Amino acid sequence: MAESSVSYKCPNCSAPLTFRPGHAKVTCEYCGNEFDVKTIEELFKRQEERAAKEAAAQQAKWATEQAGSEWAADEAAALHVCTCSSCGAEVVTDNNTMATECCYCGNPTMIPKNFAGMLKPDYIIPFKKTKEDAVAALKDFYKGKILLPSAFTANNRVESIQPMYVPFWLFDSSVSAHANFRATKSVVYDDGDETVTETSHFACERGGRMAFNHIPVDGSQKMDNDYMESIEPFDYQELVPFSTAYLTGYLADRYDEDAETSAPRADKRVEHSVLGVLEDSVRGYDSVNLEDSAIIKEKSGVSYGMVPVWILTTRYKDQPYTFMMNGQTGKMVGSLPADGTKEILYPAVVFLLTLPVLYYLAKYIVV
Repeated sequence: MAESSVSYKCPNCSAPLTFRPGHAKVTCEYCGNEFDVKTIEELFKRQEERAAKEAAAQQAKWATEQAGSEWAADEAAALHVCTCSSCGAEVVTDNNTMATECCYCGNPTMIPKNFAGMLKPDYIIPFKKTKEDAVAALKDFYKGKILLPSAFTANNRVESIQPMYVPFWLFDSSVSAHANFRATKSVVYDDGDETVTETSHFACERGGRMAFNHIPVDGSQKMDNDYMESIEPFDYQELVPFSTAYLTGYLADRYDEDAETSAPRADKRVEHSVLGVLEDSVRGYDSVNLEDSAIIKEKSGVSYGMVPVWILTTRYKDQPYTFMMNGQTGKMVGSLPADGTKEILYPAVVFLLTLPVLYYLAKYIVV
């Protein structure tokens, strides 16, 4: 993580440096090296400058006010919001939907005639995968799962899988980044009496500028973040200007996390990507460890989009199991139960099937 402070460490052993009263130099109490005050100032000058920039960067915010726009009166009149009385999830539908079931908990839900308080999206990715595609992908997802309970696949209502537009905040950012890495390279040799490992330590400095377009962060608390990230990526070249016409016949999830609340997740994704690129450039060493870094946001922008997801939540032994499919690419993820009896019997069956082979191998070896 980027640091806004500087720790004065010995350049030789990385232990804390101390200025002892009565001495003219800064001393490392661990390795005994001494350094002139001027040398220490020059050594840590760049780190102090980066720490100051990072402190300023931590105060910078995403321009979240750019995301979304207000609904026109006729557009708002065509949409309705319903709240599931079972789990509290809020779902937006078009005016043709009279009743549905909650895709999060499966509870039948009636739709009230009201709608208010939601920004109009800037963009939308229309559905490309049909319900037939989603049902086939879900059935294929079950194949080969030996420990899956038979009753689960027989009663999980695959035909009830529903199409939903999920709200996403799309962050754009240009950053400058700098990172220091401690790298090592070891050589092992035999000096005649013992095996010696000689390790060399290197200070590696990396920096650069990077640009990110459409960093996705879903705006729904009810949608599992791990699931939503697992069905990525979406092809954002297929983003089109939002129109309520795309919602016809589909459900649309109402965001309950605004762009400001979602920004820290975007920052984390940027940081992870930036540091990964910088670390990958440190090559030819046996080990590489990040020591400190600074990521400065130079430009930023945020837009509000809706992306297509096929979703099914089914219950088995009073436990919910959720499946999601990318409505653009067809990528499927989900959670599955395991049959406790099969977990016990399957290893035993495998053992019994391999027992004759083991017997003949043992007999052959003995003979």
